[in-house]
Amino acid sequence: MTVFALMGAWALWLLYLWLASCIIAGYLSNRKGYGDKPGVATGLCLSAIAIVVWLVWPPKPESKWKIVGAFGSGKDAKR
Repeated sequence: MTVFALMGAWALWLLYLWLASCIIAGYLSNRKGYGDKPGVATGLCLSAIAIVVWLVWPPKPESKWKIVGAFGSGKDAKR
């Protein structure tokens, strides 16, 4: 019985990792000018590898990544 309980807790942490990677990949793809949907799709398919994919994927020239930066709020930059 304890084996199933431990396996369930481990599966819950893996689910949290999967969901967090989808959120982060969606944020990165949106910041790079592609919208959230490609990021969420790669996050669902590739899990944590999708974060690395979107970190090395080139941003569009007019994206927030190029104008404001990766994590800038845009208060000082022109919109």
